[in-house]
Amino acid sequence: MIRTIRAEEITENIKEMCIEANHILSKDMEEVFLQSAEKEKSALGKQILCQLKENLDIAREDLIPICQDTGMAVIFLKIGQDVHIEGAGLSDAVNQGVREGYTEGYLRKSVVEPIERINTKDNTPAIIHYEIVPGDQIDITVAPKGFGSENMSRIFMLKPADGLEGVKESILTAVKDAGPNACPPMVVGVGIGGTFEKCAQMAKHALTRDLNEEPSIPYVRELEKEMLEKVNKLGIGPGGLGGTVTALAVNIETYPTHIAGLPVAVNICCHVNRHAHRII
Repeated sequence: MIRTIRAEEITENIKEMCIEANHILSKDMEEVFLQSAEKEKSALGKQILCQLKENLDIAREDLIPICQDTGMAVIFLKIGQDVHIEGAGLSDAVNQGVREGYTEGYLRKSVVEPIERINTKDNTPAIIHYEIVPGDQIDITVAPKGFGSENMSRIFMLKPADGLEGVKESILTAVKDAGPNACPPMVVGVGIGGTFEKCAQMAKHALTRDLNEEPSIPYVRELEKEMLEKVNKLGIGPGGLGGTVTALAVNIETYPTHIAGLPVAVNICCHVNRHAHRII
């Protein structure tokens, strides 16, 4: 049975999610943030985390952006193959939602033409990732991405012989190179496998995973725990001023790859790891 969804409904949800994600940190992120504030051993680091927590509270209560960089809108869509969209094209509906969300929410418009740097004035176009899945629903994740942390992204085209140790070294290299520039404490998204572009997309998507969910693959679970421990031993700390909490989480996604390669992407997000999720 085909289910019809009006484009206007998609636009309205995207608009609301852009505003929500920029004002309210997701529950899982806030829980991990509070736990990390308790674990931080550095007095200065603990003070910074408390100030960041106060900022989160003010943003939520007064409905002002958590961060002045309200990011470029990244949208992940899982579209049921039994859905028919009526009234407008899907991409147009999504971009209209971003346009309305950033305008009505008084969010900073940061999107520009890449060379001439002319602002588009409404934060469009969004970065949209599409996936066709079984069913008659549309699963939407909106993840505004600021560029202080985005600029710290890395892709490593490793050789198969580099193996797991090469993957670990790549993750640590990316975090060490980022240092304070990624506004720690950070969430580290990692994509392993696929191709050049697939691993990058996985690393970005990994940032949106609920931090209470664990990967189903045993070695990935263990790798996440090991890398979080190693990252937090780097001593970068909150605000890059030293401490024991450099990262709140390391989230990893994997995909089969070619016999001749081992692509690894690292996409870092600051403590404002913003994302909103809905199913319509």
